[in-house]
Amino acid sequence: MRTEKGKGKGLLPARPYKPKDKAKAEAAVLLVERWILARLRHHTFFTLASLNQAIRELLEDLNRRPFQGREESRRDLFQAIDRPVLRALPETPYEYAEWRKAKPGIDYHLDIDKRLYSVPHSLVGQVLEVRLTHAMLEVFHKGHRVAAHPRHAPGRFSTLAEHMPKRHQAHRDWSPSRFLDWAKDIGVATLEMTQRQLQDRPHPEHGYRACLGLLQLSRRYGKARLEQACAHALAIPTTRYASIASILKQGLDQQPMLTLPEALDDLPPHTNVRGAEYYH
Repeated sequence: MRTEKGKGKGLLPARPYKPKDKAKAEAAVLLVERWILARLRHHTFFTLASLNQAIRELLEDLNRRPFQGREESRRDLFQAIDRPVLRALPETPYEYAEWRKAKPGIDYHLDIDKRLYSVPHSLVGQVLEVRLTHAMLEVFHKGHRVAAHPRHAPGRFSTLAEHMPKRHQAHRDWSPSRFLDWAKDIGVATLEMTQRQLQDRPHPEHGYRACLGLLQLSRRYGKARLEQACAHALAIPTTRYASIASILKQGLDQQPMLTLPEALDDLPPHTNVRGAEYYH
């Protein structure tokens, strides 16, 4: 080791890594490969296990042989240099993971691949790191794991009871009664849709995201169009926010709603369309 040039402290390697180091390592591997293959070229093996055993024995023999012109062998150098600094293998095997960043909504859930995972309610609005593996989703805040969920559990929501707030600012600002009062001012269909969003959930907070989405749609398209879109959606019937947004985007709310008999009457004549009387 030597002192860093121009400074009185700090150490640098005696010789920095150079590309030729890789060439030396590759040459050593090639030497071992050729040495073993040369001794096995006239042997016939009938199983993979017997071939591996022969390679293992020759490799042990090569590692015990001293280097040319020296007393040490490869095994001697491994024991003196490499083994003292080796660390134990991880307790669990390597698993591929994908990292993302996400921010929980007012309902303290993260939206990951169209599925919602809860985090501690105190982290609402914070940017969190999410680690995704095939089986698990882990959430980290400033390097500390704050939540873990199985990725493929049944249902769209994965909510842990300890994440649910008792008294929180978001719940003082938004509540089922406030959403219902807002919807009542728009119309009967919007009120019905909002009630279903809050009722058809394991917890009312799960419906907050959809209700806020409806609120945003009213600001974008106007209250009258949202009321018509909710009426169309209830007639289909569907309560999915994505369906209501699609109705508005395509302008279907501005078209008359068709009942099933009316829709059948509009079909052009065709031999494959027999009508209900055919089956009586």
